[in-house]
Amino acid sequence: MTQKAHILLVDDDPAENLILRGLINKVSTIEIELHYCQTIESALEFLRSGKPVSMVLMDNRLQPQRDFRETVPALRYQGFIGPIGVISGSLVEPYFQSLEEYGADFRIDKSEIDPTAIEFILREYLAPN
Repeated sequence: MTQKAHILLVDDDPAENLILRGLINKVSTIEIELHYCQTIESALEFLRSGKPVSMVLMDNRLQPQRDFRETVPALRYQGFIGPIGVISGSLVEPYFQSLEEYGADFRIDKSEIDPTAIEFILREYLAPN
C-alpha cells in the first residue's frame, strides 16, 4: 500500500506551486496531496482548519515578513509539530546555519528539488503510516 503525505507549500509566487505540483506528480512511491497558500496568514488559517498536514515547505522569503526566522516560529506557535522545510533560491546566507533555532527541520535549494529529492525528504521526515 502506498503511503499518503499532505504537503503544505507556503510561497508567495504561484509559479512555485505549479513547479512543485509537476514534480510531485512524478513521485510514484508516495501518494502526495499538495496544499498551497500564498501568505503566512493563509497558512496559519489552513492549519487552524484541522485539515491534515504532514509537512510544511516554506519559502524563505514571504511578504511582509523578511524570512523563515519570522514565518517558521509563527507556524510553531500555531501548534504545528510536523517537519518544516525552508526552500530558498540561495542557501549562502549565514542565518541558515541557525535553522533549527527557529523551528525549521531542513533547508533545500530550489534548484535541488526534483522527484528523487521530494521522495527522500518525505521518507526521511515522515513516519510510515
